[in-house]
Amino acid sequence: MSIFKIATAQYAITRPSSFDAWCRKISEWCERASCADAKLLVFPEYAGMELAGLLPDEEARDLNGSIRGMQSFIADAVSLHAQLARRFGVHILQGSLPVAIDRGRYVNRAWLHAPGGRSGFQDKQIMTRFERETWMISGNAPLRLFDTSLGPMGILICYDSEFPLLARALCEAGATLLLVPSCTETEAGYWRVRLGSQARALENQCIAVHSPTVGTVSWSPAVDTNFGAAAIYGPPDAGWPASGILAAGVANEPCWVMGQVDMNLVARTRADGNVLNHRDWSEQTGRDSQVPIPVEMIDLR
Repeated sequence: MSIFKIATAQYAITRPSSFDAWCRKISEWCERASCADAKLLVFPEYAGMELAGLLPDEEARDLNGSIRGMQSFIADAVSLHAQLARRFGVHILQGSLPVAIDRGRYVNRAWLHAPGGRSGFQDKQIMTRFERETWMISGNAPLRLFDTSLGPMGILICYDSEFPLLARALCEAGATLLLVPSCTETEAGYWRVRLGSQARALENQCIAVHSPTVGTVSWSPAVDTNFGAAAIYGPPDAGWPASGILAAGVANEPCWVMGQVDMNLVARTRADGNVLNHRDWSEQTGRDSQVPIPVEMIDLR
């Protein structure tokens, strides 16, 4: 499928009254996007922290205790998203969440679910100061390229979008879509991720999809304040909007932001654009001395 609609969420974290209530909320979001004929649904970084709201107050309000307590809900949450991808015939990037991978070590993980039943995940590579110094969440290799019926795509979780070589490794491996789920407390943080996403779309002549959390969360010290606006970016070149912005939301309003993309245009731009950033990357001084970042291939077809 070369032409399809993308839905990217401006997602407000709320406190669910039960796991079933949370399942209904996620299902309703997915159904709305599916009814609008979206084929790729992108949820934000740490949207999965909503599950911590199922814990007792004392545990939910404890920064580190909340991620320990919510681990018991994760398998069912992943299963729900996989079921919804099959039910609606869509690809879903599940909202990321902290996952225990060994004793005392947590990573920030986002699952990508395909309509045919396959799923894979990407862990955040580079941690922010809050994650690294206060929350004690670790980065975890490798980068992964997901081969899907919508085209090859990679995931750059929030801060990862601010590092050009991560995106470049994915695009050299074949990515034409970069998914950028984010969770930013300040307007400045939002702009860092937005500008990073736009720059990665420009440099690699690809599409970048930004999905942020929005609003305030009184019961969680981890995701208490959120600022953002969802958007879909392409390279500003012939056949694209002059700004490169294919769709953009109004900041801090919970909603889906949707836009249609033509993946054939990515190929045409890389081959015969007004500029050829993707091809000319290798001409940068010192490029030949860089150690390639390994990328693992995941088949979701």
